[in-house]
Amino acid sequence: MSIRQEDIESIVNEVLSKLGGSGEVIRAAAGAADGAGGDHGVFERLEDAVAAAQRAHKAIPTVAIREKVIRVIRRAARANARRLAEMAVEETGMGRIEDKIRKNMLVATRTPGPEVLTPAAISGDTGLTLIENAPWGVIASVTPSTNPAATVINNAISMISGGNAVVFAPHPSAKRTTQEAIRILNRALEEEAGVANLLVCVREPSIEVAQKLFTFPGINLLVVTGGEAVVEAARKVTDKRLIAAGAGNPPVVVDETADLARAAKSIYDGASFDNNIICADEKEIIAVDAIADQLKAEMKACGAVEITPDQAETLARAVLLDYPGPKRRPNPKWVGRDARELARAAGFDVPESCRLLLVDVGRDVDHVFARVEQMMPILPVLRANDFREALDWAMLLERGLSHTAGLHSRNIENMDAMARRMNTSLFVKNGPHVAGLGAGGEGWTSMTISTPTGEGVTNARSFVRLRRCTLVGSFRIV
Repeated sequence: MSIRQEDIESIVNEVLSKLGGSGEVIRAAAGAADGAGGDHGVFERLEDAVAAAQRAHKAIPTVAIREKVIRVIRRAARANARRLAEMAVEETGMGRIEDKIRKNMLVATRTPGPEVLTPAAISGDTGLTLIENAPWGVIASVTPSTNPAATVINNAISMISGGNAVVFAPHPSAKRTTQEAIRILNRALEEEAGVANLLVCVREPSIEVAQKLFTFPGINLLVVTGGEAVVEAARKVTDKRLIAAGAGNPPVVVDETADLARAAKSIYDGASFDNNIICADEKEIIAVDAIADQLKAEMKACGAVEITPDQAETLARAVLLDYPGPKRRPNPKWVGRDARELARAAGFDVPESCRLLLVDVGRDVDHVFARVEQMMPILPVLRANDFREALDWAMLLERGLSHTAGLHSRNIENMDAMARRMNTSLFVKNGPHVAGLGAGGEGWTSMTISTPTGEGVTNARSFVRLRRCTLVGSFRIV
């Protein structure tokens, strides 16, 4: 694959504009140490950062060393979960401190380590073949503003477990939090494991730095988290292996057999968690009409506040860009803000305790809050005639992104039909969508849900190369 330099510059500019619009990818807080030495992983030049990461990768050749490194990362992450949560809310204005603490603790505790990387063996009359999990070396990871510290912790555990070091490219609006997370983990690793610079980034942002990062020799795996446009742009800019965590617009269907009190509590807890900035969160409710009123009553009992269609229209004009134009999209200023802040932006008030706004849009499947993944605690409620129509609408609103969907039902046939037809990376039944990420459900957690490239809920197995070694000849004991 041949890419012209001017094409690279154009595409990288597009990627950066989608990520934050300022071209600032990676910059440390003031006071970083001089160039090549770095400041616990923060470097002046990309060349120095990558060189340091390459040295660090070679310092963790054994599983025993990696196990120790991961123990240190988990402890340091847990000890600093509140501090990093407070920094993230202060810097970005998104989400809730207590929810971010839970998120930081979740990834520190439930991200799998080296224990999931078991070798495989094939033996037969002609000999033995061993299949091992080998590191890529240095991985480039582009991280979002929505989950800055949690993504660093999660990716650090997963990628280092596979024997890799990581060059991070933080979102510009969350650079201070992301880089502080990198420093915290590196300090702990230096002091307790004797390994420096397993996690690195660059202090000063620029288009040139980004170009080098996406095409840097020796970095053969690029991990990108972002919207559809970001993922497509990243695919154009590099011929490296790409793991992409793209956007979603997850519907949740509630049929007439559901336990409505349980469904309401699950949807309320999931959609309001960290002000709905997790991409897997419930973004729209599709309820069978016969139970829609009761479901709304149960959700209001949980603390949700129902707003009128007129208020929702005013709110859309306040928090979306180019609305009602064809390129309507969330205004970054309002993404992840508290429900009360959103209401005030539209000129009305709700109780301070309100975590979630509901709007009954009837049968309007084209309503902007149903069509646009706004990542705000605003949830439209649509009324379908029956489960079949609800499933048709869920397919329409999910837009074929194959990301996440949910269903509240006691009907096993409906569960089977929706799971098969939606074909999403995450499908959650009778619980909040975050349960599919290990928060209240079985399984591991991840902040990198890779749907466009197919890895799903990533862990250490996602960030290794499979290598095969074959011994020809008899080598069996049976």
